[in-house]
Amino acid sequence: MNFPAELKYTKDHEWVRVEGNEAYIGITDFAQKELGDIVYVDITTVGDEVEKEAVFGTVEAVKTVSDLFMPVTGKVLEMNKDIDSAPESVNTDPYGKGWMIKIAISNPAELSELLSADAYKALVGA
Repeated sequence: MNFPAELKYTKDHEWVRVEGNEAYIGITDFAQKELGDIVYVDITTVGDEVEKEAVFGTVEAVKTVSDLFMPVTGKVLEMNKDIDSAPESVNTDPYGKGWMIKIAISNPAELSELLSADAYKALVGA
Protein backbone atom coordinates (compact mmCIF):
# COMPACT_ATOMS: atom_id res chain seq x y z
CA MET A 1 0.00 0.00 0.00
CA ASN A 2 1.07 3.54 -0.72
CA PHE A 3 1.19 6.35 1.90
CA PRO A 4 2.77 9.46 0.31
CA ALA A 5 4.59 11.43 3.02
CA GLU A 6 3.71 14.83 1.54
CA LEU A 7 -0.02 14.28 2.10
CA LYS A 8 -2.17 14.68 5.21
CA TYR A 9 -4.76 12.04 6.16
CA THR A 10 -8.00 11.64 8.11
CA LYS A 11 -9.31 8.85 10.30
CA ASP A 12 -12.12 8.54 7.71
CA HIS A 13 -9.53 7.57 5.03
CA GLU A 14 -9.40 10.76 2.98
CA TRP A 15 -6.13 12.38 1.94
CA VAL A 16 -5.37 16.09 1.52
CA ARG A 17 -2.72 17.68 -0.70
CA VAL A 18 -2.31 21.34 0.27
CA GLU A 19 -1.23 23.85 -2.39
CA GLY A 20 -1.19 27.33 -0.88
CA ASN A 21 -4.72 28.16 0.30
CA GLU A 22 -6.25 25.39 -1.80
CA ALA A 23 -6.28 21.63 -1.38
CA TYR A 24 -7.00 18.51 -3.38
CA ILE A 25 -8.90 15.72 -1.62
CA GLY A 26 -9.43 12.05 -2.40
CA ILE A 27 -9.68 8.66 -0.75
CA THR A 28 -6.64 6.71 0.37
CA ASP A 29 -5.22 3.62 -1.25
CA PHE A 30 -6.24 1.74 1.91
CA ALA A 31 -9.88 2.91 1.58
CA GLN A 32 -9.99 2.00 -2.09
CA LYS A 33 -8.70 -1.50 -1.38
CA GLU A 34 -11.20 -1.96 1.48
CA LEU A 35 -14.14 -0.80 -0.66
CA GLY A 36 -13.14 -2.71 -3.77
CA ASP A 37 -13.47 -1.34 -7.27
CA ILE A 38 -15.03 2.14 -7.30
CA VAL A 39 -17.66 2.27 -10.05
CA TYR A 40 -19.26 5.68 -9.42
CA VAL A 41 -18.43 8.93 -7.62
CA ASP A 42 -21.24 11.35 -6.73
CA ILE A 43 -20.29 14.87 -5.67
CA THR A 44 -23.03 17.49 -5.54
CA THR A 45 -21.30 20.10 -3.36
CA VAL A 46 -19.39 22.08 -6.03
CA GLY A 47 -19.75 25.76 -5.15
CA ASP A 48 -20.77 25.00 -1.56
CA GLU A 49 -18.95 25.80 1.68
CA VAL A 50 -18.68 22.42 3.43
CA GLU A 51 -17.84 22.17 7.11
CA LYS A 52 -15.11 19.88 8.41
CA GLU A 53 -16.41 16.29 8.83
CA ALA A 54 -19.60 16.99 6.82
CA VAL A 55 -20.37 14.74 3.85
CA PHE A 56 -19.21 16.20 0.52
CA GLY A 57 -20.17 13.24 -1.68
CA THR A 58 -20.31 9.47 -1.98
CA VAL A 59 -18.40 6.68 -3.68
CA GLU A 60 -20.07 3.57 -4.95
CA ALA A 61 -18.16 0.33 -5.07
CA VAL A 62 -19.40 -2.99 -6.37
CA LYS A 63 -20.75 -3.99 -2.93
CA THR A 64 -21.40 -0.73 -1.05
CA VAL A 65 -21.89 3.04 -1.06
CA SER A 66 -19.74 5.12 1.31
CA ASP A 67 -19.89 8.76 2.33
CA LEU A 68 -16.96 11.08 1.71
CA PHE A 69 -16.15 13.36 4.66
CA MET A 70 -14.60 16.81 4.35
CA PRO A 71 -11.18 16.84 6.07
CA VAL A 72 -11.17 20.64 6.61
CA THR A 73 -13.76 23.36 6.16
CA GLY A 74 -13.67 24.81 2.67
CA LYS A 75 -15.50 25.88 -0.45
CA VAL A 76 -15.64 23.14 -3.08
CA LEU A 77 -14.17 24.75 -6.20
CA GLU A 78 -14.36 21.82 -8.57
CA MET A 79 -14.84 18.10 -8.95
CA ASN A 80 -12.33 16.04 -10.91
CA LYS A 81 -14.27 15.65 -14.15
CA ASP A 82 -12.13 12.66 -15.15
CA ILE A 83 -13.54 10.51 -12.35
CA ASP A 84 -17.07 11.35 -13.47
CA SER A 85 -16.50 9.58 -16.78
CA ALA A 86 -13.75 7.19 -15.65
CA PRO A 87 -14.02 6.37 -11.92
CA GLU A 88 -11.47 3.58 -12.32
CA SER A 89 -8.71 6.20 -11.86
CA VAL A 90 -9.67 6.17 -8.15
CA ASN A 91 -8.78 2.47 -8.16
CA THR A 92 -5.53 2.75 -10.11
CA ASP A 93 -4.16 6.17 -9.06
CA PRO A 94 -5.96 7.38 -5.91
CA TYR A 95 -3.30 10.01 -5.08
CA GLY A 96 -2.91 11.34 -8.63
CA LYS A 97 -5.55 11.16 -11.34
CA GLY A 98 -8.06 9.81 -8.80
CA TRP A 99 -8.38 13.04 -6.76
CA MET A 100 -12.01 13.94 -6.11
CA ILE A 101 -12.38 17.62 -5.25
CA LYS A 102 -10.38 20.84 -5.12
CA ILE A 103 -11.28 23.26 -2.33
CA ALA A 104 -10.44 26.73 -1.08
CA ILE A 105 -9.41 26.20 2.55
CA SER A 106 -11.52 28.33 4.91
CA ASN A 107 -9.81 27.48 8.20
CA PRO A 108 -6.10 26.65 7.75
CA ALA A 109 -5.77 25.90 11.49
CA GLU A 110 -7.76 22.69 10.91
CA LEU A 111 -4.87 21.31 8.84
CA SER A 112 -2.89 20.75 12.04
CA GLU A 113 -5.53 18.24 13.17
CA LEU A 114 -4.87 15.92 10.20
CA LEU A 115 -2.67 12.84 10.41
CA SER A 116 0.83 12.44 9.01
CA ALA A 117 1.55 9.48 6.74
CA ASP A 118 3.19 7.62 9.65
CA ALA A 119 0.23 8.27 11.98
CA TYR A 120 -2.21 7.12 9.28
CA LYS A 121 -0.16 3.96 8.65
CA ALA A 122 -0.32 3.20 12.36
CA LEU A 123 -4.10 3.81 12.35
CA VAL A 124 -4.69 1.26 9.59
CA GLY A 125 -2.10 -1.21 10.91
CA ALA A 126 0.23 -1.00 7.92
